[in-house]
Amino acid sequence: MRWTSYLANDRRRSPHTVRAYVATAHRLIEFLGRYRGEEIGRFSLLNVHATDLRAFLADRRGEGLGASSAAREMSAVRAFLTFAAEAQGNAPQLPKTRAPKRPRTLPRPASPDDAIALAREAELAAPNDWLGARDLAILLLLYGAGLRVAEAMGLTARVLPLGQAIRVTGKRGKTRIVPVVSAVKEAIEAYVALCPYSLAGDAPLFVGAKGGPLNADLVRRAVRGARARLGLPDSLTPHALRHSFATHLLARGADLRSLQELLGHASLSSTQIYTEVDAARLLDVYRHAHPRA
Repeated sequence: MRWTSYLANDRRRSPHTVRAYVATAHRLIEFLGRYRGEEIGRFSLLNVHATDLRAFLADRRGEGLGASSAAREMSAVRAFLTFAAEAQGNAPQLPKTRAPKRPRTLPRPASPDDAIALAREAELAAPNDWLGARDLAILLLLYGAGLRVAEAMGLTARVLPLGQAIRVTGKRGKTRIVPVVSAVKEAIEAYVALCPYSLAGDAPLFVGAKGGPLNADLVRRAVRGARARLGLPDSLTPHALRHSFATHLLARGADLRSLQELLGHASLSSTQIYTEVDAARLLDVYRHAHPRA
């Protein structure tokens, strides 16, 4: 499908985003067929009206789609309709439809002790020493360097031997330099020393039990198990470790521009949410400690 190829190759979207956007395109075409009572071809997509999109959105909300998911759905619909128009050599003229307003949610950072305890528990629960060392290294990397899970999985053995920083490829192929603190460096080096497979060149840095690329779902599964055994909240996910990295740096005086670079955010507005996280933390301390709170 040309839409899939366009997203993956031209726009360099992540596999997860490609799957989601392609699924949205199929849902839109199937809905329009039912709604209009006709077969929807490529030229039909050039004649989609605001009423069609409002009906599609109402149908999706009726299926239980939340506001945030509905906003993402409409973003995917607009991208698809733009692609369909341009593929026919037409200038896109999208119908004006307002997507549901997304509720602004704040990340829930873990305490440093909880973040480290989670990583250590995942290490101990692994079936053997080298897999335990791998899981520890990954989780410390997420917390100690603020990486996304996909970014950690995308690292290759070319980062070895480790120096004081590594080059990370983030969303849309954007690269950034991330410092590697000593605890993270030591954990990765311990994993490399124990790993029974050759780690060289473009081979993945983090490998699965059989030596192939590691599936990120296995990392999430390890975190779920460790979290449950330690009695930690469900909000403590691998991505929450990245949030914790950012929140703790900000609390120690990091400026927003530096934090933006470390996180690989394209826009400063994405980073500014962490000022609200820190303010929320301070307010919570005030409410619990101040005699007149």
